[in-house]
Amino acid sequence: MTLESPIEKPLQHNKVEFWAATTIFVFALFSLSTSNWPDRELFEEAGVGGRYYEHYFWPQLIRYTLLYLAFLFLNFKVVPKLLNKERLVLQIGLIVLLYLVVGFVTGILDTYTKGYLLVDKDTEQQTYDFIFQESFRNALGLVVLFCLYTFIKYSGLYLLSNSTVIQSRYRMLTRDTLTAFIVWMVSVFLLLALRVGSEITVVWAFISLSAILLYCFGFYFLIPRSLKSKHPFKKYMLLVFGIMALAYLPVAFLMMLLLNDEDTAFGASMFNSVFQLVVMAPAIWFLFKRQMKGNEELYVLKQELGTTSANLDFLRSQINPHFLFNALNTLYGTALQENSERTAQGIQMLGDMMRFMLHENHQQKILISREIEYMRNYIDLQLLRTSSSPDMVIETKIEDVLERKYIAPMLLIPFVENAFKHGISLKRKSWIRISLHCDQDKLYFDVYNSTHTRSEQDPEKDKSGIGLANVRQRLSLLYPERHELIIRETPEEYFVHLTLQL
Repeated sequence: MTLESPIEKPLQHNKVEFWAATTIFVFALFSLSTSNWPDRELFEEAGVGGRYYEHYFWPQLIRYTLLYLAFLFLNFKVVPKLLNKERLVLQIGLIVLLYLVVGFVTGILDTYTKGYLLVDKDTEQQTYDFIFQESFRNALGLVVLFCLYTFIKYSGLYLLSNSTVIQSRYRMLTRDTLTAFIVWMVSVFLLLALRVGSEITVVWAFISLSAILLYCFGFYFLIPRSLKSKHPFKKYMLLVFGIMALAYLPVAFLMMLLLNDEDTAFGASMFNSVFQLVVMAPAIWFLFKRQMKGNEELYVLKQELGTTSANLDFLRSQINPHFLFNALNTLYGTALQENSERTAQGIQMLGDMMRFMLHENHQQKILISREIEYMRNYIDLQLLRTSSSPDMVIETKIEDVLERKYIAPMLLIPFVENAFKHGISLKRKSWIRISLHCDQDKLYFDVYNSTHTRSEQDPEKDKSGIGLANVRQRLSLLYPERHELIIRETPEEYFVHLTLQL
């Protein structure tokens, strides 16, 4: 089994990363609005008339916003192109330019937040030189920190894209666990970058990491071991209590080394232990029980599906495809002998469509070229009965897809069937336009047709079309968040636009 690279295809975790970054940004803004001005005493000691909003709130708000936007731009625009080697010189230039902008802007902001330094130097110029040198050093540190974050993130995504292989060797390293570690890295990085304070950053890092570790250990070791006892939940909670008691002092000492504050370290460690015991441990138990129930339901569904598949195979075996094709070949030869070329052509296309239905329709994925071939046969078969009418206009612009790209079978044809079913009238002017275009990994498919009011006696009057509800469900299951389906309907026309990421 080969390992996949996360750079070769669009990352599915961009939304998670974006919302994690946004959450931390909002958290930083909330912390800013509720915190006191930490440098007030320094301004007072220096005899400089400092003001809260001018020398703290607004500069910090601008700093947080700038760093947040810089992170989004680098992370989602520059780095992916840099890793794919797209216009390398431009991407490197953008990184250098962003470094200069961050260093310069934060330097200007520091002239307000560190205005008390103006009295410590011999001249104002020396103070400004010191502040701007410090701001550019900090900006360089953020660049290095971001590079480290990018390396860790893409390493994590590499593991995530190969989670099936990894989990087969290390049971606890599931896809959800790896995703949680990536989110944890994003949150810690942003807290460091936004400089919300070492105390908040350290406490958050320890509590969230402890929750992830407890989830891994509890889900795959503690709970399965506790299920063998008479009171599994009680035993599980006792085991968690013992672990939290043993971890209390080590966590407190580690926090003390990072914070240099004994009271804060021991208080935060106590809060961490209580939080894991009261909140996380019951939540992990609930998730485990929910998964067990889901596995049981899945087993029952598989059993029922096996029975249904067996019945379907039995019914399929009653239809002898060789008999059907031999009969069609006989009719085809007879039509040629009688010089009925249109009839022979229709029989040949019908045979190709039946062969597709019997042999390829049951596969999970087929070549797009085969789906297009089936669609063209269907359209040509419909043209045999409609081409004689001067009031019918059927236009197709279906491009050939030469590359070996795959699609779920019978995903496009329901829209074409619906167009011919509701868009054709033998009494009124009718038209159908069908276009298909494939660009890299995206497929664009449009069906545009006239509609006609049906009589009250028509049994098809209130029906919405062949398989449209089914195809919507299949798109949701097979291409979640990888398709866009737009349907517009008026009394005179019906329009379908489908964008599919292959």
